[in-house]
Amino acid sequence: MPKKIDSELKARAVRLVNDHLGEYQNVTAASFAVAKQLGVSRESVRRWVAQAEVDGGGRPGVTSEDLAEIKALKARVRRLEEDNAILKAATVFFVGELDPRNR
Repeated sequence: MPKKIDSELKARAVRLVNDHLGEYQNVTAASFAVAKQLGVSRESVRRWVAQAEVDGGGRPGVTSEDLAEIKALKARVRRLEEDNAILKAATVFFVGELDPRNR
C-alpha cells in the first residue's frame, strides 16, 4: 500500500522545483535535486511537478479535479453494478420459488 504524502510537502516540492528551475538543465534535474533535499522519491517529485503543470493549464492532460471525479464515478458505477447483480439474482430466485412446477 502506498504511503500518503502530505499535500503541503507536495506543494512545497513543486514550489521549490519551480523556484530553482533556472539553476538546472531541465525540470527533471531540478526535480531530482529537490527530491534528494526533501527525502522523497525522484519520480514522485517529477510527477507532482507534471501534474501541477496540467492543473495550471501549462500542459495538456487530465486535471486533479477531473481525476478525482472520474475515480468517484467509477466507484459509483461499481456499486451500482453490484446492486444490479444482486437484484438479478434475487429475481431469478423468486421466479423459481413462484414456479408451480417446483412445488
